[in-house]
Amino acid sequence: MYSIVTVRDKVRIPPRDFGKPIRESALQYLRKTSENVLDRDIGLMIAVIDIEDIGPGKLIPGDGATYHSVVYKVLAFKPIRGEVVEGSVVEIMDFGAFVRVGPLDGLCHVSQICDDFITQDQKGNALLGKETGRILSEGDYVRACITSISGEAGDRSGELGLPMRQRFLGKTGPDQSWVEEDLKRARGE
Repeated sequence: MYSIVTVRDKVRIPPRDFGKPIRESALQYLRKTSENVLDRDIGLMIAVIDIEDIGPGKLIPGDGATYHSVVYKVLAFKPIRGEVVEGSVVEIMDFGAFVRVGPLDGLCHVSQICDDFITQDQKGNALLGKETGRILSEGDYVRACITSISGEAGDRSGELGLPMRQRFLGKTGPDQSWVEEDLKRARGE
């Protein structure tokens, strides 16, 4: 889920930036150090939007820079366990499909794609359901539920567990929508 989060931190303004406006130097520092960083509490910080407050500078012996406390806003993406999300299949492997959800990738294991025996086609670019005939290929849009989240702070590769086996989840879109099939079955059509 995307959100705007207020963050408190410290910025280091080096002596070479003393002639510039402090807000500009602080914003440049924050964009370099905060953007594209995965934080356990905040999520993936995508962009620093604005600085709300910059405190007075402090000097530390042996360092010519000034240190300022700052309050700033970031656009963040934080996946939530149990959230239903939509994404696109970016890679097919024999063990499952990698799905891009926002700025992160997740894995839908073959056992969690649908209630069917799944095999990979001979070219390796699609997963096929033996009984249902369902096909999942690169570029397909899918709906899944986030069941697990892993990744360490500072690691952008946060992995999501994305099963699509439940009703009303799976491939969406105009052709061969599994979700539409489930809806028709639920309505008795």
